[in-house]
Amino acid sequence: MPSIIGTLFLSLLLSLAFTTYAETHHHEFKVQELAVRRLCRNHRVVTVNGQFPGPTLEVRNGDSLVIKVMNAAPYNVTIHWHGLRQMRNPWADGPEYVTQCPIRPGGSYTYRFTITDQEGTLWWHAHSRWLRATVYGALVIRPKLGSSYPFPAPKVEFPVVLGEWWDRKVISVLRQALFTGAAPNVSDALTINGQPGDLFRCSNQGTTKLTVNKGDTVLLRVINAALNQQLFFSVANHKLTVVATDAIYTKQFTTNVIMVGPGQTTDVLLTADQQPGRYYMAARAYASARNAPFDNTTATAILEYKSSTSQPILPQLPAYNDTNTVTAFSNQIKSPGKAYVPTKIDDNLFMAVGLGFFNCTPGPRCQGPNNTRFGASMNNVSFVFPKRASLLQAYTQKIPNIYTPNFPPVPPVQFNYTGNVPRGLWQPVKGTRLYKLKFGSSVQIVLQDTSIFSTEDHPVHLHGYHFYIVGQGFGNFNPSRDTANFNLVDPPQRNTIDVPVGGWAAIRFVADNPGVWFMHCHIDTHLAWGFAMAFIVENGIGESETLLPPPSDLPQC
Repeated sequence: MPSIIGTLFLSLLLSLAFTTYAETHHHEFKVQELAVRRLCRNHRVVTVNGQFPGPTLEVRNGDSLVIKVMNAAPYNVTIHWHGLRQMRNPWADGPEYVTQCPIRPGGSYTYRFTITDQEGTLWWHAHSRWLRATVYGALVIRPKLGSSYPFPAPKVEFPVVLGEWWDRKVISVLRQALFTGAAPNVSDALTINGQPGDLFRCSNQGTTKLTVNKGDTVLLRVINAALNQQLFFSVANHKLTVVATDAIYTKQFTTNVIMVGPGQTTDVLLTADQQPGRYYMAARAYASARNAPFDNTTATAILEYKSSTSQPILPQLPAYNDTNTVTAFSNQIKSPGKAYVPTKIDDNLFMAVGLGFFNCTPGPRCQGPNNTRFGASMNNVSFVFPKRASLLQAYTQKIPNIYTPNFPPVPPVQFNYTGNVPRGLWQPVKGTRLYKLKFGSSVQIVLQDTSIFSTEDHPVHLHGYHFYIVGQGFGNFNPSRDTANFNLVDPPQRNTIDVPVGGWAAIRFVADNPGVWFMHCHIDTHLAWGFAMAFIVENGIGESETLLPPPSDLPQC
């Protein structure tokens, strides 16, 4: 008898040991201006809790977060938890005027959400105007207790958050561009964890450093938090093994360089197996638009073997316009095993995306190319944010005249998207148009780049979802030829897709998350010009397929 009790007691202890305890993490984010010194000058920038970049949130799969955001800054603000699915809970998603009205100066709002079946590297950032230039931080989701990474546990884990720095007030840069209709001034420096690195003036002291022992395995969690720039990243003399993108594990492959679009994350393993010394980690632009100015600086951080004092070595980075390297890199990203890709498509959308021009009377507000104002659109609709109510409130409360549910599923006019586009098709139409999806429908979207201003690689982010990238290519999408070559076996899954310059990308997902979900270019200049739309995903059947009610402290417009 005692042995049975002993066995039962032991099995109870074991089951308790392996019970996955989910935690609730409480945080306060105080958004405030702070004097920060970079490039020899002091600037007042908006930060969270006086930190730039903001605090790294470290949680486990299954945990919940309760984050009270208090706005002590002079601007409206919201926070977006980039890449989190936010199941049935768009109230916590954060894009201003889409899922909530902004938190006004002096106001607060508490974001409450649970992490459901996600692990890896995501991030959080402001989602109001250009505040995310300095309001951002890493969100690290570790496996549940008792679970492990699908690779040997690294000795060191280190977030590498890539950003852009302006040597002036960022909001003034945006205001000037929106007033003149011209392109905004480019950033003055790229940064790694908020620091430009020692290739810049007055930046030696602050340079980000990571110290390792010879033989250490290091997990670098690389996040592109830059406002407007795709970036190459490399570590001198060290190979990088890609293990995850956008918090989804991948088939592992080894490379010298990675390309990360704004909004994207890439987890890489590195082994400190070189001659003990100091090696630069470096980031610089991948710039695909013709004749468009960009920040051509190089940001550096230092990987240093313990007690090394040698001069750091720079990695070889690709040329700024090296699309071949980008294509070769992205073609290697695949799901680790057989993927369950939707094959019977209910909603098939084709979206022509890119820049255009608004005609205007020549003058101070008309300083774009040939006396126009820059615009951007999806299927010729240039998105206009509502102001009286958020789209989610308008949808759930049936508030009229905020949006129309008639976003076109195909371009209003078919044309040679990547060729010479007739001038009559350059000007989009302004509107707040949404597209309705039934709960559970299988969706395919082909995103087609256009050449009205210039073809360009566009990082397109879909809130509330990740999706399979079943195909991509250059030129105009040809359904009869290209669909036959789709990868329906092990396509990668992401939340942000870099649509190839002068090409197309096809994505698929199941609309299993009710609410209003924003889809937009993650180059913030393009978003400000109207490169956006939103989906309404209707409720399904029963509680588990129905939108949660709005929180009581939801900000009002």
